[in-house]
Amino acid sequence: MKVAKSPSEALALTNRLVVSPRDFDQKVHYVIVNGQFVFTVYHDHAFPSGQIGSSKLQRRWAMLSLGQDVDVEPYDPRRESDHYILNSLSLEVGFLKVREDQAEHFDVQEMSQLFSQTYAHQMFSVKQQIVFDFHGVNLVGVVTGVELLDLEQDTRGGQEQRAFRGVLVPETIVNFSKAAGSPIRLKGAARQRTQAIIDPNFRFEDMGVGGLDKEFSSIFRRAFASRIFPPSLVEKLGIPHVKGILLYGPPGTGKTLMARQIGSMLNAQEPKIVNGPEILNKFVGQSEENIRNLFKDAEAEYKEKGEESSLHIIIFDELDAICRQRGGRSDGTGVGDSVVNQLLSKMDGVDQLNNILIIGMTNRLDMIDEALLRPGRLEVHMEISLPDEDGRYQILTIHTARMRDNNIIAEDVDFHELAALTKNYSGAEINGVVKSAASFAFNRHVKVGTLASVTPDVDSMRIQREDFMAALDEVKPSFGVSDDELGQCVTNSIIHFNRHIERILKDAHLYTEQVKTSVRTPVMSVLLHGPPGSGKTALAATMAMASDFPFIKLVSPEAMVGYSENAKINAITKIFNDAYKSPQSVVVVDNIERLLDWVPMNNRFSNGVLQALLVLFQKRPPKASIACDAGEWQDNRRLLILATTSQRAVLSNMNMMDTFDADICVYNVRRLREVETVITELGLFTDEEIFQAMQQLQQSNIEDRLNIGIKKLITMAETARQDSDKVGRFVELLSGPDVLLPATYDVDMHGVYMAGTPTNEENSTL
Repeated sequence: MKVAKSPSEALALTNRLVVSPRDFDQKVHYVIVNGQFVFTVYHDHAFPSGQIGSSKLQRRWAMLSLGQDVDVEPYDPRRESDHYILNSLSLEVGFLKVREDQAEHFDVQEMSQLFSQTYAHQMFSVKQQIVFDFHGVNLVGVVTGVELLDLEQDTRGGQEQRAFRGVLVPETIVNFSKAAGSPIRLKGAARQRTQAIIDPNFRFEDMGVGGLDKEFSSIFRRAFASRIFPPSLVEKLGIPHVKGILLYGPPGTGKTLMARQIGSMLNAQEPKIVNGPEILNKFVGQSEENIRNLFKDAEAEYKEKGEESSLHIIIFDELDAICRQRGGRSDGTGVGDSVVNQLLSKMDGVDQLNNILIIGMTNRLDMIDEALLRPGRLEVHMEISLPDEDGRYQILTIHTARMRDNNIIAEDVDFHELAALTKNYSGAEINGVVKSAASFAFNRHVKVGTLASVTPDVDSMRIQREDFMAALDEVKPSFGVSDDELGQCVTNSIIHFNRHIERILKDAHLYTEQVKTSVRTPVMSVLLHGPPGSGKTALAATMAMASDFPFIKLVSPEAMVGYSENAKINAITKIFNDAYKSPQSVVVVDNIERLLDWVPMNNRFSNGVLQALLVLFQKRPPKASIACDAGEWQDNRRLLILATTSQRAVLSNMNMMDTFDADICVYNVRRLREVETVITELGLFTDEEIFQAMQQLQQSNIEDRLNIGIKKLITMAETARQDSDKVGRFVELLSGPDVLLPATYDVDMHGVYMAGTPTNEENSTL
């Protein structure tokens, strides 16, 4: 048949191909041209036989020319499939001819109803072009998508099937959107389907991200839930979409990885990933231009399509490099402040965009400019904290997936055990443990005496449990236990030379359990006070390690020698901020008076450090809560503070004693039987030598005058062991004037030990 023009403009607007009844029977409703393009037909008795009447847009879609010979045959949609009814039809519309007056808004709901009535029972294909009349205005539409209905699958309404053509019925959902570059204005929405912004086959575990299920659920609720609902419903609410998410937390917890994979799970434009420092440029105005270029594509599409625009994602890594507090830079250039201003105006300025999503990441939330954190900009603040045990198990299984698939993991490796042992390990540190374990397995198959060849049995290599145990000793968490520092505080084991030591450790256990379990005391501070050398630091370190908390750090004057006042305050504050990131933490603050730079001459001390400690000792750890489908998930963090001092009266004069929830007195060695217990535990003397030493000390009548610190007593015992006459030397040292202090004493306001009234051991006080 030959291609001809449609007989009239009215027939051209019917979207039908005009044929003669002499060529096709009246029962033929559809024809297929050249075996590819399907049209709905109109039978016109006056139309010449052997021709098909077509409109200009029909010829453009089917790539036809006037007078061209084409193959035309009847088409039965049931021949291809039993499912040919359209459940939904998506159209991009614009004006056929550009109009000068574009102030009118076209009601999409009314357009949908009229379109369904006018073109009912017609066949529509993807990319097909259509001209239709709406209240005297000729509109042109392009089919962008169709979905078929399978009535056999679901009697309550059917199940959608994706295809490229189908028959329109009055019940078909017709979705209109603005064509790119068209000035048409659409109002409202038809019965639109939810937007497929999230890939239906998406699985977060497949992206290599573990332990962040709760965080992801909260991000989806805040940032993406409004984007999957029909724009008409969101428009009725009058609420704009969330434009920004800020991920913050300790290094290595998966912030960058999570942000990068969010772009993979969305049916959106390819995310633009930018490292913060890359924005900055030495040329004037170039840094601001770099910010504007990031938003250029989103602005152009939003200008063309409006709310129908696709989502544009911009990911800023190390956001604190470019978005620090304005006015806080000392370089004098003002570039940093200008970059912040440019980003603020693009996110929520005069010309607002509703098709962007900014994801920022930082380890320093406190450094970000406050204007960027308000609602309308980076309003969703999500802390990506250290993973819990279930999260660590997921991370371990992700990093060892290929090992398990290739049967390289030995049977004695229990990932649940490893998850329990890796408390306060970040995701990056767990990955380091896996790599370290693999290196130990490699090392077993290196030939002895060489580093360049492997043993013949390398194919049988397995990563065993002992490899992971060695890796845990090698890779330590940044927010873990300071084993080395605490170990130096307890060079000798705790010697229970009297019942006060047992009472102290028992009280410490009670305080630890209180912090663990009580909802009323998430933070507790305990002061250990007593004479110098009485073992306060060793007891505090022992109490901390016995708590089994995953985070234990020591604040000591030795680590801050040469620090200025501000540097010391920053160092102490950082340790406490790190403690807040762990679910359970212990901070040991040793020798407070030295931290305060206190000297008895004129009672001088650092007021800045004092005020910082007063605040930190009473500050409750921040509570991180995330709303999820199962309800409110809360991360109640706990902090136990153990402080030591030899100048309790000084702290009292500074009004510092009120900040402690409990104080424990640590006594010196003041009885000969206590001396005997100590030297027996040390094992430096034989039983006979100990007996001789005790006899001589009893004869010297120093029982009521003995008062020596455990540290000094151990030093004397070590010194006496070097002498040929160990017993005589030990007795001589223990009878010195610096040891024979009053049996009981008190402390005056300056911290000087004063002789007091003798009392029995149970009631003696410091």
